[in-house]
Amino acid sequence: MSENPQTLNSLVLPWKLRLLLRMISAITNLACRSDGTVNRRLLSFLDSKVPPSEIPVRGVKTADITVDPTRNLWFRVFTPTEPADDVSLPVIVFFHGGGFALQSVDNKGYDFIGRRMALKASAVVVSVNYRFSPEHRFPAQYDDGFDTLLFLDGRSCKGFPANADLSRCFIAGDSAGANLAHQTVCRAAKAEFRNLRVIGLISIQPFFGGEERTESEIRLRGAPLVPVEVTDWMWKAFLPEGSNRDHEVVNVSGPNAADISGLKYPTTLLLIGGFDPLQDWQRRYYEWLKRSGKEVELIEYPNAIHAAYAFPELPESSLIFTEIKNFVANQSRKMPN
Repeated sequence: MSENPQTLNSLVLPWKLRLLLRMISAITNLACRSDGTVNRRLLSFLDSKVPPSEIPVRGVKTADITVDPTRNLWFRVFTPTEPADDVSLPVIVFFHGGGFALQSVDNKGYDFIGRRMALKASAVVVSVNYRFSPEHRFPAQYDDGFDTLLFLDGRSCKGFPANADLSRCFIAGDSAGANLAHQTVCRAAKAEFRNLRVIGLISIQPFFGGEERTESEIRLRGAPLVPVEVTDWMWKAFLPEGSNRDHEVVNVSGPNAADISGLKYPTTLLLIGGFDPLQDWQRRYYEWLKRSGKEVELIEYPNAIHAAYAFPELPESSLIFTEIKNFVANQSRKMPN
């Protein structure tokens, strides 16, 4: 924990963003019903979808590719038009946030994020539209993440860019997507791929938790996007019936933690915000990775709220995308020619 921990009284945000965050909170509270179900009709009505475009938009073209139609598993691929098509590009497999229950890769916000990531990191971004809880509980989302890697490894998808270098593959995610990314790299570490090689994990303010109320959860209760009432609801909707938040996929470094010391876990970039109530869980994750013998770089942004990178009006947003760019470039340079 920082020497001068933040409190919500000192949080300064642009008024338009404050209004947007209140709107998101209101929609979340309406959509996530007290009986544990989600009002999908309401979300569908309010969601602003962006279609794929072969014509480049802001220097990036997009296409939607189906992995398994029976479970509506698909991804949107974002391909920067510069450099030229004959220059190989690293691949970032990205999992969006939303507590495993909300958001989608083709809504306006995550389409923008995919484009920005592809352009900034000069990489092909594969943004995965996985199944949602509570309709599909653990481990459905983790199955979808790993099966997407298997699909990419088979190179059987029409429309996937020919210059995508799967031997330089990064797994990335924000919030719940970062939790999913962690579990996906754990599964990938036990698998044998023909073409795909995971060389880095980009963990943006990951969604972890536990039965304990940490100091940051108490101090920042009511923080934007992830108040404890919402995160408790998300975990209850995600976990198997009868499980609590000390389940190994929630409290990954806790009493039921898996042993990853023998896994080929990739070098990790972990990003944390000072106004994020989840920060104590994220720091425990960092310490657990180090104890497990894994290489991990921690970068903290004292004034960042949860999902700060998604709001371009915040200074942390550009800083986070720059760190992602540098991490991808540095890890790629370490690869043998």
